[in-house]
Formats: sequence, structure tokens, C-alpha cells
Amino acid sequence: MTLPIAAPAPRLAPELTPESLLADYRLAAKSRQVSLLGRREVLTGKAKFGIFGDGKEIAQLALARAFRPGDVRSGYYRDQTLMMALGLLSVEEFFAQLYADADPEREPCSAGRSMTAHFATWMVGEHGEFLPQTDRFNSSADVSPTGSQMPRLVGLAQASRLYRELPALADRTGFSIGGQEIAWGTIGNASCAEGMVWESINAACVLRVPMVLSIWDDGYGISVPNEIQIAKGDLSALLQGFRRAPGSLDGLDLYTVKGWDYPALCETYFAAAESARRDHVPVVIHVTEITQPQGHSTSGSHERYKSKERLDWEVEFDGLTRMRDGLIRDQIATSEQLAAIDEEERVAVREAQRRAWEAFRAPIEAERKVVLGMLGEVAAECGAAEPAGAEVAAEVAKIADELGRQQAAFRRDLSAAAHAARVAVSAGAGRARGPAAERLAGWRRGFEAANADLYGTHLTSETPRSPLVQPIVPARYSESSPILNGFEVLTACFDAALARYPELVAMGEDLGQLGDVNQGFLGLQAKYGALRVADTGIRETTILGQAIGLAMRGIRPIAEIQYLDYILYALQILSDDLATLRYRSAGRQAAPVIVRTRGHRLEGIWHSGSPMAGVIHLVRGIHVCVPRNMTQAAGMYNLLLQGDDPGIVIEVLNGYRLKERLPDNIAEFTVPLGVPEVLREGSDVTVVTYGACCRIALEAADALARVGVEAEVIDVQTLLPFDREARIVESLKKTNRLLCLDEDVPGGASASMLQQILEMQGGYNWLDAAPRTLAAEAHRPAYGSDGDYWSKPNRESIFDAVYAIAHESDPRRWPEL
Repeated sequence: MTLPIAAPAPRLAPELTPESLLADYRLAAKSRQVSLLGRREVLTGKAKFGIFGDGKEIAQLALARAFRPGDVRSGYYRDQTLMMALGLLSVEEFFAQLYADADPEREPCSAGRSMTAHFATWMVGEHGEFLPQTDRFNSSADVSPTGSQMPRLVGLAQASRLYRELPALADRTGFSIGGQEIAWGTIGNASCAEGMVWESINAACVLRVPMVLSIWDDGYGISVPNEIQIAKGDLSALLQGFRRAPGSLDGLDLYTVKGWDYPALCETYFAAAESARRDHVPVVIHVTEITQPQGHSTSGSHERYKSKERLDWEVEFDGLTRMRDGLIRDQIATSEQLAAIDEEERVAVREAQRRAWEAFRAPIEAERKVVLGMLGEVAAECGAAEPAGAEVAAEVAKIADELGRQQAAFRRDLSAAAHAARVAVSAGAGRARGPAAERLAGWRRGFEAANADLYGTHLTSETPRSPLVQPIVPARYSESSPILNGFEVLTACFDAALARYPELVAMGEDLGQLGDVNQGFLGLQAKYGALRVADTGIRETTILGQAIGLAMRGIRPIAEIQYLDYILYALQILSDDLATLRYRSAGRQAAPVIVRTRGHRLEGIWHSGSPMAGVIHLVRGIHVCVPRNMTQAAGMYNLLLQGDDPGIVIEVLNGYRLKERLPDNIAEFTVPLGVPEVLREGSDVTVVTYGACCRIALEAADALARVGVEAEVIDVQTLLPFDREARIVESLKKTNRLLCLDEDVPGGASASMLQQILEMQGGYNWLDAAPRTLAAEAHRPAYGSDGDYWSKPNRESIFDAVYAIAHESDPRRWPEL
């Protein structure tokens, strides 16, 4: 794989000369042809879905003129002209993505993993190292959910402020040169009805960051007009309250400009960029009267919901048409010259599309040829077999004929054909398989493995920087190791980390001055400053998004979500952006964010949550750590800081005042991920649990021992990954009985643990009794100590569950109590 060294220089000259204007028009015409041909490719069946940037060409050309090396984009699926203008996207690459070409050289944005018009640049090298960002244009990997690019945009912009204002980061010139870089956001008008958009704008103003947001306003959100989307139907009117006063840095700059007025657009973007770079203030450019000539996407037609008058207006005020009229009016070009440019670009785009299609099809066609050859060999082999061979041969020949006649077979069709032939051979010919059938079966096994890699790699880091391959340093203790409150152990850990890593920052509600509600950061804001240990507003979505953007630009953030229950506010960004970032960029982007939160037992419905199944099933791609105490949490933080993957650490809410011995090597010791720890050895029943349940399970195990049941208590330590070394199965070989215990709802994380132990690790083979789970009640915990007791597992319920397993397997040894 070839890694790019730097993007080409800006293709757009800053001056509006006749030559540059004609070059701009040519690029706009090229992009329009891409949209027109792309739609036809979908409607003729060559691609599954298409969404394009037609109507927004000249506004994006103006934006590209103000874009500088080191800047970074956080946009959405209408930005093809911007990407082309910056030299970050060729026509062939656009069509390769349209066809879902999985070759990263041909489709560098996502290697066929994201649908069309989801753009990205390479920001991470093959070995996990960040590539330089200041010598090139950068684009963070797009996501489809509307508005989801906004929280990340805040962090991408905030990184420039940190690089400008933190002296210890002045030498990180690969990420920033004096904090002059702008984070450019783009969004559609209808998406601005999303709450996360307003949360992001507010956060950007509070943080005072160099963010320039373009709102492409075509008056609709698919079929729903602005009057139903936005109060007053006017985003500029709503944004007025954020506008900063002259001479103030509080608030944002707001521009409103027509999407068909190219000179005004260029003037606006240069003014916006200048103030954002100089003053580090956010800017919003509301680009109105944008058109969408082909409607929202290939999923429908805008003629169904737009009036004839509106459609006629869109033809008249198409930005490309207005630009053409202006060039003719100003005698820069004749209509004949512009028509010639249109035709040249139509032909060039068509040729590029054909090259992309042929390059996409070539390896699949080569693979089809191989399969057809093997199918022919299998048919011949079966035909020579008696007595049922002729019938099987005919069936295999039919499978080959159908595969050969497919106009554009996919890899799935090749695999399905090979599988169908395997079934036919196994069902007939006396169930005898010859060498040809064996070769076909072997080919399919290899083909399945190759495609699993093609479409399944890079969920988490596969580099030498992965936290799963970092050296494990055990905690060391001595006679002088002090016994502290749990929160004091965490404070010592964070203090050492902030001293060691100048790029480390932490942010969250009440985190700074107070040191967090449980005082894990007590005194650290005073020691390291408000930029590195920062208070935030109550805005979980942008706390998380802020961290993602910072991490993509070389900052190491710890984002605190005050309670696990409140992570639900940020779960969409966790799931759709952070968890998928490495995967959807095929390993070319990373955001090693650490999310710190706390949960499990406390008091009441919204402070005692353990929604672990919801978390672990929605954030695959993020390591989920569930330490039983603060020392274990500290070791996990240390390990995650050495790695390049995101992680969530869920501290035990009622553990901050419990006493723990402080390791002498608090700054260095690490706890491995995916490696359970046996807390109490036993021979009769294996109890698998984590977090706050560990202490209660140990208490129950002591009581069980009094009645002759020796429970082995295992702390899994992390739910993602889960028991990478299959240590729990080794316990089952001894006890032959299993209880999975946690505080999630019935069928929650306990069911996930069962699936891992019984199915993935083969633990079922070692059981002499039915495995069981013990979870919380289906409702959330009621308030008060009694509410907690009858809502979640307790010492007595654990005792009863374990004893019931033992009694069922050997009632004479363990009679009913």
C-alpha cells in the first residue's frame, strides 16, 4: 500500500482572474457531470445508491479558495466539488466509491466501506503513526447520520487553540503551526434542526475556536420545507443571538450569502477565514438559495414535492448557470467556449467512469473465470461417476451457466455458486467427492477468508501501537505504600499522566475547579491549567465529539461523562463516529479517545445505571473496561494512554471512598485488556462477574463456603475485549458449573458473557449443570437502600443462585436449605 506524502498545492488561485475563473468553471462543470452520470449509473443498476453535490459547486469552489494546508474538513455527503478542488478526490475515485470498490488504492476514502460521497484523507500510516497534517489538506471521515459531523468539528477546531496556547505543544509542527489551522464544517439546512448542531455551535462559541461552518440551504430537508424544519424558516435569524459584538471575542461571525453569486461567495469565504485564523472565533456562513437539480438522492424524485414554480426557479438560479451567464456577460468567455468546456468535461468524466468500472470489475471477472473453470472440472468429475453422477454433473453445469450469464457478478455470487456446487456434490453421486470438488471447496474457504479481511479488518487497531500488544507492567508495592481512598489513587494516576504526556487533556462537567464530583482530578486544574483540565457545560454529545476531533489532531483527550446513565446522550456519537472511525476509513484514521465515566450502584433510577449490553453492542470498535476498583482503573488508563485505540473506563460509583493501597509505580503499571483475574479460587461453581459485583460476589462466596460450596469468583475486567485467553473455560474444566453475574437487565451483559463462554470458547462441553445468569430486575433501581437491594443482585441473591446450581447438580451433597 502506498502512503501519500502530501496533497497537491491548492488548485484554485486566490485572485479572480479570467484564467482562474475559467478554470473554476471547468471544475464546476466536471463535478456536475459526475453527479449526472453518477445518478444514471445507479438507475441502470451498476451501483446501489447515489447522493451527489450538484447545485453546490460554486459555493464549494469559493470555500476551496480559502482552504489552506493544515486545515481539516468535517463535512457531509454533498462536498464532492470541494474535495475535487482541493485535489483530494479524482473522478475515478468518486466512481470507485459509487461501485463499492474495496481496493484502498482505487477508493482511498473508505475502501468501499462507506456509501458514495463519504470522503476522507489518509491521516494515519501503516504502523499506526500519525501522518503530517500541516503540509496537506485534511478531511475527517464522513458519517451519514445528519448532524453527526458537528460535535467532532468542535474538537478539530479546538485543537488549533490548544496548539496556539499550550507552550509545551509548540514543537508539534506536524499537527499545527502556531494554531493557525481552521476546521471547516459543512451541513445541510434541514440537519440544523438537530439538537447536536445547536449544542456544537454553542460549545464552539464558549470555547472560542477557529471553526468555519457552511450551511448549504436549498430550502428543504428531502420533502420538508424550512418552514417546518426551522423556527421562522430562517437560520440566519436564529443565529443572530450568537453574533459577537464588534471588538469582542464572545460569539461568532455570521455571514449570509447567495449560493449563485460567485464573487460574493469568494469575498465571504476569504473574510471568514481571515477572522477565524486571526481571532480564533467560530464563523457561520449561511449559503442561501442553493439548488439541488437532481433532488435529494437516487431514492426519490423532487418533482413529487416541489411546485412547478420552484422547479423553474431552480433552473434559473442554478449556480453553474449563473456562473456561465456571468462569464459571458463579463466577456471572459463566449457561450460557444463554455459549451465546448461542458462537452470536454462530459467526455472526460465518462472516460474516467469507464476506467473506474473496468478497474473495479477486472479482479472480480478474473475470480469468476477461476470459479467457472473449477465448476467445469467438478461437473466433468461427477459425470464420470456412477450411478448418480450425470444428474449431479447437470446440476453443477447449470450453476456454472447461471454464474457465467450474470451481467456483472459480485464476489458474493462467486461464493454462492461454489457453495451450491458443494451442496450438489455432497447430496448426490453417493456423497463421494473427488479431487476437483475438494479443490473447489478449498478455494471457497480461502475466498471466504480473503473477503473477511477485505470487509472486516480494522475494527480496532492492528498496529504495533494497539493497547492489546503493549507490555504489561504489574503493580509494585512496598511496606511504605500508603493506603488511600480510591479517588486519591486516581488523582495520583492522572497527575502522573498529565506530567508525562504534555498532549494529554481532560474535560467534563465539574471536572476542573471541583476536580470532578468524586474528586479524581482534585487540584489538577490548579496545577496544569484550565486548558488541560477543563470544566464544560452540560453537553455530553459535544464533550465526546470534542474529544474525537482533538484526538484526530494529535491531542490525547480524556472525556468525562459524569454518570454512565448520561452516556446515552452521547451514545449516537460514540456508536456512529468514534466506534466506526478506524473501520470506515480502513485503518487510515484514528481517534484514541478515553471516555471516563462511573456507574453501577448508587441511588435512584438515573444514578445507578448499568446499561452494559446497550453499550457493548453499540460501540464495537471501542474497548470497554469495567474495573472493580480504582487501582485497576488506573492501570487501564495507563495502558490505554500507551495505545492508539479508544476506550471507555466505567468506574465503580460506590468505590471512591473505599481504601486501596497505592502502587509505588502508579505512573507505569498497566492492567491488560481482555484478561480475567481469579479473585477467589474454588472447585464447585464458577461465578463470572465484573465491576461493583465483584466485592458482593466475594462476600457471597465466603458465606457459601460455610455450607460446603466453594465458588471460584472471576473478574472479567473488560467486556470488550472479553477473555482473549479463554481463562474462564479453564475454570469450568474444574467446576463444571457456571453463573454469570452482573447488574444489567436480564438478558443484558450476562447473556453476552454466556455467548462468549459457551459458544466462542466451547465452555458448554465442560458443564454438568445448566448455566445460569443473575442480573438486575427488568426495571431501573428504585430510590433508597431498600430499592437498591430489591432491584439489583445482592449477597443473599448471589448465595441462593450459586447454591441452587450446586443443589441441582448434586442434591445429596448440597441438600435444600
